[in-house]
Amino acid sequence: MTGLNPFTGLVFDSAGNLYGTAETTAFELTPGSDGTWTEKTLHAFTGGTDGASAYSALILDKAGNLYGTTSLGGLHHGTVFELKPGANGSWSEKILHRFAAGQADGGFPELGNLFMDAKGDLYGTTTEGGTSDTGVVYEITP
Repeated sequence: MTGLNPFTGLVFDSAGNLYGTAETTAFELTPGSDGTWTEKTLHAFTGGTDGASAYSALILDKAGNLYGTTSLGGLHHGTVFELKPGANGSWSEKILHRFAAGQADGGFPELGNLFMDAKGDLYGTTTEGGTSDTGVVYEITP
């Protein structure tokens, strides 16, 4: 497997493909007719503004976009990101939020999986930040 430490679970799409994270990458596993699986890296996190340490599970919306968090990178304290499928099997990353720990928005969304409501709003938790520096519950709206 490309990447290290796949800490969290996987998500299936309607075609039977699996998606997940492994610290430094987001990946797709496609089943073959012979029972084998083919792995594809969707995004390799650089540790810069795109994030680092992708320990959260991915979630999938109805359009086939994937969402997750990194516990580091961005502004040093994690990101919320979206991966969109593109032409010819390519994927692009869009940062939806960069955390700056010590701020009201929180920081370090470690192992805090995202949840999406019917309107497409994303919810998650951080382990630091907020008014008492013990973490926050956050919402990101489209």
